[in-house]
Amino acid sequence: MPDTKIVVISGAGISAESGLATFRDSGGLWEGYNIEDVASPQGWQENPRKVLEFYNLRRKKAAEVQPNEAHKALADLEDDFEVVIVTQNVDDLHERAGSTDVIHLHGELRKARSVKDEALVTDIGSDPIHLGDLAEDGSQLRPHVVWFGEMVPMIEFGAKEVSEADILIVVGTSLVVYPAAGLIEYTKPNIPKYIIDPAEPQLFNLDGWVHYKEKAGSGVKKLIKKLKKEHS
Repeated sequence: MPDTKIVVISGAGISAESGLATFRDSGGLWEGYNIEDVASPQGWQENPRKVLEFYNLRRKKAAEVQPNEAHKALADLEDDFEVVIVTQNVDDLHERAGSTDVIHLHGELRKARSVKDEALVTDIGSDPIHLGDLAEDGSQLRPHVVWFGEMVPMIEFGAKEVSEADILIVVGTSLVVYPAAGLIEYTKPNIPKYIIDPAEPQLFNLDGWVHYKEKAGSGVKKLIKKLKKEHS
């Protein structure tokens, strides 16, 4: 196994280049839906049919798009490094590109779970979930995603990986969503840290960071070329 461990924190910006919409650029609407209506426990209680409809649409769209150059380049890093992807995304584009160690902080579109027992999770692929579709315990299936106001059970696993990183890469996220935004605080002192973002990050101090002011695809490829030259 390679000696150098790279941890990548990825967000919606990387999947946007494959054609998936990002809610933070949508002015409160996400694929034509109000975010609070479809991504909160309150929205689920008030209108579960609408929530299922929204996630069925997202699941269908995610299945139709392909991994882009950024996803593929990060997967190729595994030829020379130990690589862990800690993603805020619920699509499976990292896996389809070839990444083998992916932690999904906010859940996975291709899975559903019982509304009563979070441990009862089933893989549904790109199939829709309907009212009346039941888990093994007889309760309604819901999307296996983390909604606003819910706990993020995988955050501790993500923090552990970040704390062990020899190199940290942040791509496709402005790190405005907590607790994911706090992950960068777990890094070891003085490791190389890179952020790839066409905008200037506003929410954390860039001291000690190298900023590639580019979109995910071009920025990731440039950075990986540099890392392979310097570290492999």
